[in-house]
Amino acid sequence: MGNTTSSAISKEILEDLKLSTKFTEMEICQWYENFQKQCPTGRISPGEFEEIYARFFPEADAKSYARHVFRSFDTNDDGTLDFKEYIIALHMTSSGKTTRKLEWAFSLFDVDKNGYINKSEVKEICQAIFKLIPEEEQKMLPADENTPEKRANKLWAYFDKKDNERLAEGEFIKGVIENENAMRLIQYEPLKQ
Repeated sequence: MGNTTSSAISKEILEDLKLSTKFTEMEICQWYENFQKQCPTGRISPGEFEEIYARFFPEADAKSYARHVFRSFDTNDDGTLDFKEYIIALHMTSSGKTTRKLEWAFSLFDVDKNGYINKSEVKEICQAIFKLIPEEEQKMLPADENTPEKRANKLWAYFDKKDNERLAEGEFIKGVIENENAMRLIQYEPLKQ
């Protein structure tokens, strides 16, 4: 079917992933095997990523959020995710340190990838997050965060910035770490059943 190089992960990528994640060689090889089965081309397209994401949020419209997550994971801006990007993203969002997760969150909110976040970008991501929240849960949200706009305004207020100012990565991380509510507002955690 394919040549031998496509069925085994390169030593260079394996060593790089062992250094930059907490995954063992065996775990990385297992992930690679599964990745190759699911993505025989070795790449995940935005559409495939949206389908994967939709499975995690079957009761919601995950498409716009998935697009932003994909953009933040596609570090080489080629419009696809390769295995290395996929594993590093998996590590950062699941087992990485809080600071690393917040670095990723910053890249999610930095829609135009200019190294800063402005209030309109916060609104855009809050709208995408809000689409993940089932209607029943939206009804239970506090009055000052029960719409995407209110959620964005509340989040932006934690950073002590005017509407026309921008936020650097360090300020974002510091602001979120120092405020538990900001941490909650930058993500969606489904209610425990």
